[in-house]
Amino acid sequence: MTTFEPGFLWGAATSSYQIEGAVAEDGRLPSIWDTFCATPGKVDNGDSGAVAADHYHRYPEDVAIMRELGLGAYRFSIAWPRVQPLGSGAANERGLDFYRRLVDTLLDNDIQPWPTLYHWDLPQPLEDAGGWPERDTALRFAEYAQIVHEALGDRVAHWTTLNEPWCSAFLGYATGRHAPGRQEPAASIRAAHHLLLGHGLAVQAMPDARVGITLNLSHVTAGSNADEDVDAARRIDGMQNRIFLDPLLLAEYPADVMRDLEPVTDFGFVQEDDLKTIAAPIDFLGVNYYSPMLVGHGTEARPSAYVGSEHVQHLDGGRARTSIGWEIDPHGLLDLLLRLDREYPDVPLYVTENGAAFDDEVHDAGRVAYLDGHVRACAEAISRGVALKGYFAWSLLDNFEWSFGYAQRFGLVHVDYDTQRRTPKDSARWYAGVIRRGGL
Repeated sequence: MTTFEPGFLWGAATSSYQIEGAVAEDGRLPSIWDTFCATPGKVDNGDSGAVAADHYHRYPEDVAIMRELGLGAYRFSIAWPRVQPLGSGAANERGLDFYRRLVDTLLDNDIQPWPTLYHWDLPQPLEDAGGWPERDTALRFAEYAQIVHEALGDRVAHWTTLNEPWCSAFLGYATGRHAPGRQEPAASIRAAHHLLLGHGLAVQAMPDARVGITLNLSHVTAGSNADEDVDAARRIDGMQNRIFLDPLLLAEYPADVMRDLEPVTDFGFVQEDDLKTIAAPIDFLGVNYYSPMLVGHGTEARPSAYVGSEHVQHLDGGRARTSIGWEIDPHGLLDLLLRLDREYPDVPLYVTENGAAFDDEVHDAGRVAYLDGHVRACAEAISRGVALKGYFAWSLLDNFEWSFGYAQRFGLVHVDYDTQRRTPKDSARWYAGVIRRGGL
């Protein structure tokens, strides 16, 4: 049997726009995702998060499911446009009250609340003013962080500032695949910096809290030993991983990434002391991992989220894939955790998202196998000295999967979107057993 230490934290994760619904209730105003979803052709089937899993009204039922599964923690995000609808100014107390009720209900059920301050739902007025490419957005984020911390800090021990700034910056501003749907490569680099700056300023705004950040990281390998393929892997690793890890943990941008980006930007937006602010000590690093990357040099440049590396092509590694098309490789998670332990300063790690989309209802053997393999990779990493302290499955509920709409299901719990009936899947029962036994 593979076992984990008694203090290892088992949880599940969600995000506000993907499950809450109630987008126009109790003072909430539109986010960039409301606007994006209302734009024809942006989201599959014209779907939106207007109702989603109706968690805003059904959270007591959802917390009861969490308790039944034995979750030790629930990672959720707070909707900025629900708390501060204009992105600045006074708090909307009705919006904060929802999160007060949620946190209290979690604590009443012995479940630790792990809120994330930003999971992509930027208030639309801030985007209208320029969005994350503008420095002022980072300043507004710090004000918002202070508001939420003052409201919930007496009951919340662990805070995450940002979820996956890579997606916010590069899918939002380089390819336009995500909200706000802009295709401006230079602006996407500014957005990445200001997201990191916002994180650092938020850490300062919550001085007595345990704070971390969550990055979506990948194990990147070259398709061959040829120099051009090795360079392609270096470039993608730089733009996926190191452009965030190095400022956060080493207080510098990677020199090779800056050279790659010289045709796009001169990094003149980086002001004195920005990197010192970004690299403020954090209490943990969240790792979101789904799939590895195999890349090689391509002969044809095409639009890419990897700005400055438009000629790189993504290769088929020949592995089984989930229904969303992502290759399955638990060993990639092991390699990633070992690398973080080897190359960066010591900081406690948590796998804050890991899961798979499959075309299923309740019987989801594919998801069980996926989770089993990745939990085993976590155990192996710990046995090899990695300071991994917890694991959060993605996702608790089937939900709105961004530009894929409702076509992809990641949940441990099936949601019938017509009736909002919740049905735990086989994977939920499997996960409950893992938690109960403390291992596999």
